[in-house]
Amino acid sequence: MRARLVGGLLVFTLLVGLAVPVSGGERGVGFDDLDSSPVQSTADSSARDQIPSLDPDESHDGEATCPDGPTVGARETAAELESAVERGAEADRPRIVELYPNPTTYGNVGEFVVVAVPGGALEDGNWTLTDGHTSARLPNETETESDRVAYSMAPEETEAMTTHPVGELEGHLRLAADGDELELRNGSEVVDRVAYDRAPEGERWTRASGTETNENPASGQWWPRGATCLEALTTGAEDVTAFTLPDAPEVPLETFAAADDRIVLAGYTFTSEAVADELRAAAERGVEVEVLLESGPVGGTPDRTKTVVDDLEKAGVDVRVLGGPGARYQYQHAKYAVVDDSAIVTTENWKPSGIGGTASRGWAVVVDDVDVATHLRSVFRADFEGRDTTPWADHRQTATFVEAQPVGDQFTGQIDPETVSVDSVDVLLAPDNAESELRAQLRSAEDSVLVKQVRIGSRNQPLLEETLEAARRGVEVRILLDASWYVEDENRDLVRWLERTADEEDLPLEARLVEPRNRFEKIHAKGVVVDEETAVVGSVNWNNHSLRENREVVLVLHGDEVGSFYADVFEADWEGGSWSLPVGLLVVLVLALAAAGLVGRRYVRFDGDGEDGDRWTMSLEAERVGFDVRDGPDLETDAGGELTVVETGSMEAIESERRTGLEVDSDSEFEIETETETESESDFEFVSTEELVSQSRSECESESGSHTETETESKTD
Repeated sequence: MRARLVGGLLVFTLLVGLAVPVSGGERGVGFDDLDSSPVQSTADSSARDQIPSLDPDESHDGEATCPDGPTVGARETAAELESAVERGAEADRPRIVELYPNPTTYGNVGEFVVVAVPGGALEDGNWTLTDGHTSARLPNETETESDRVAYSMAPEETEAMTTHPVGELEGHLRLAADGDELELRNGSEVVDRVAYDRAPEGERWTRASGTETNENPASGQWWPRGATCLEALTTGAEDVTAFTLPDAPEVPLETFAAADDRIVLAGYTFTSEAVADELRAAAERGVEVEVLLESGPVGGTPDRTKTVVDDLEKAGVDVRVLGGPGARYQYQHAKYAVVDDSAIVTTENWKPSGIGGTASRGWAVVVDDVDVATHLRSVFRADFEGRDTTPWADHRQTATFVEAQPVGDQFTGQIDPETVSVDSVDVLLAPDNAESELRAQLRSAEDSVLVKQVRIGSRNQPLLEETLEAARRGVEVRILLDASWYVEDENRDLVRWLERTADEEDLPLEARLVEPRNRFEKIHAKGVVVDEETAVVGSVNWNNHSLRENREVVLVLHGDEVGSFYADVFEADWEGGSWSLPVGLLVVLVLALAAAGLVGRRYVRFDGDGEDGDRWTMSLEAERVGFDVRDGPDLETDAGGELTVVETGSMEAIESERRTGLEVDSDSEFEIETETETESESDFEFVSTEELVSQSRSECESESGSHTETETESKTD
């Protein structure tokens, strides 16, 4: 009877606890009831890491900085660009301003040297280029309206690689791909001298600013040929639709369904049939649709991509992939779409577990603004028409596909999308400008910084360093990382290091791993909130490879409303969707669990009987209460050490009338699951908590002297 009382009280308190709404932060964001090491990008990606949803990190010497102006593939954005280095037109004499020693052509055919020519013509003389071993003569008749000329031994091939006028060299000159010095001479006079290090394939060397003289070899930097070099765009948008995943997968679908004229979509992977259906329907009603994907994602291209993209092409959608040897970007990792004059920017891939709402916690936003849409469309055009893109039909013939992970069930939405006002929106791109702009945002923090990431590349990652500096200024910092199996160990190590650093330096900094608690499966968001008035939403992971090698797109949303929305989302995930129980109810639950423990001590015992004195026994009363002893050699229990409460009745009721289970996760915190297989109406009798605890205590005390067995506590661990 007493055992039934304990069971009844447990069920009552736990069911009431489950009925209490989950706390979603101060504003209440609309919760409902609870229910990839880098290698070259190629079509054959079988050698890549098999870790899902990660971009590999790679060391890189210093922050990426744009060289001068646009290159092939970015002509449409030329009017928006300001040169980052001296153009050379003001120089009194010719200078070497650009080198392309390692093109993607066989044998480096078409390599070239760009010389700034004041006034568009070389002065009379004997002009040559030499590396000290071989020399080539510049044509005397060089005269052009441009102040720059590309000189090459193979001008026909070079014309496809540059927008500069091309002049043919006479003689023999080979640019060393592993680094060299190059001189521009007029007769025996050295007019200019440059030095460059090893040339990455497909990247051009651009002279650094402030190196106009030839006293020392001029230095420069490498930048992928055809990669954009854009400044951040700031525009004064008014309202945006902020939403999260897996909660609101309908938002992008509704946006695509409303398209009238054109859709462009850029993604890393694409397997979402729901999104494909909307794109196909748009194309069939006359909307121009174009899609750009990564040619070799980490882990391989999912096999579902074949069916989805093939169907898009049949509907007239132009699909291309970006990648291959010497590609402008290591990965096309940006995740955005432009629908007429609206832009969708998300942290999630175009697949069921991402944008489809079956797994990942993601952040996303729809911005209805012509300037943002126009800017992102121009970025898409530059990437889509670049030298390293391939039509899907051609790529498909040589691509390697891998079996995709099974699609999970849809999570129940808990966070409703909100239309919120913004003061302004910044559009950032990697590698163009994102790193410097994000560092500036972190440096501007005065009160708080909230960071949500899959992982962080290293302890000295620049964005993490800026975050630590903010904490040293007194800014309250919280960092939330994913706990999936493929990042758990490294993330836990980083959390411990951050905690030690905070303790040693007395910093207002906290870090932890997320506990999804059935609201989502894993973190895939790459989000930051500064002072609850600036939110960062986009594809940039906190590693140098993402910032300096990949194509990424990020929006920085300024405004109290949008900042509060994402801050509340962060808060809910930080707390893990924890219960908001009234204090009185919490006390009842604790006392009930304590009473259950006392009963367990009585009924589950270790006997000294038998040859070895190691026989476990369980009385009828204990079996009726349903205690499972996890460590007992003769008893069976599940992996969670489940505690089962049953109704009044015979031993057969234990298996057929399971009511409630308590499972312990890896961090020894309780999660609640309910299973109901009811055959008869419950027959619990309840007494007051005080009486229950008193009875249990007195019984244990009265029997403690009469038992010769060693008592063992039933436990879940």
